[in-house]
Amino acid sequence: MIYLQLFLSFLQIGAFSFGGGYAAMPLIQSQIVAHHKWLSMTEFTDLITISQMTPGPIAVNSATFVGIKIAGIPGAMVATAGCILPSCIMITLIAKFYFKYREMTVLQRILNSLRPAVVAMVAAAGISILQSAFWGGNLSVNLASTRWSLIIIFGICIILLQKFKMNPVWVMILAGIMKVTASLIGG
Repeated sequence: MIYLQLFLSFLQIGAFSFGGGYAAMPLIQSQIVAHHKWLSMTEFTDLITISQMTPGPIAVNSATFVGIKIAGIPGAMVATAGCILPSCIMITLIAKFYFKYREMTVLQRILNSLRPAVVAMVAAAGISILQSAFWGGNLSVNLASTRWSLIIIFGICIILLQKFKMNPVWVMILAGIMKVTASLIGG
């Protein structure tokens, strides 16, 4: 039964997450944290971090990690298959359709109308992750429970990425070092 739940949950995520891995985060969070309660919000944040650090699409990595946690290697295979199956089918059909009708104005308008929804989904995922990191997943922002060391690390990382155009891999490594140092100091 758990294999069917994993497959159907990630089939739904794979079928309805447009715009890449970050856009899928609210759907993944809804399925694995809120609906099935397979992970806590803290574990979900850790999952996102691991999924970003490993090669491959975030949604597929998430499916694999959740599957392993819930039902071992077979669970990982079932969840991953559920996540990628809709994409394989849809991309094949869309590619055939797109190459046949790509010059149509209506098709271009439809694609342009999807962009704001994708941006909103990515923003929702980002806000959810920031809330979890800075305030422990609380829905309300409470200055007393703010994790200031993480906000400072976040700010440093933004500056390194935007101003100095530092390689994201090095920024992640540096962020890890800063967090370990802050933990050792007591922050």
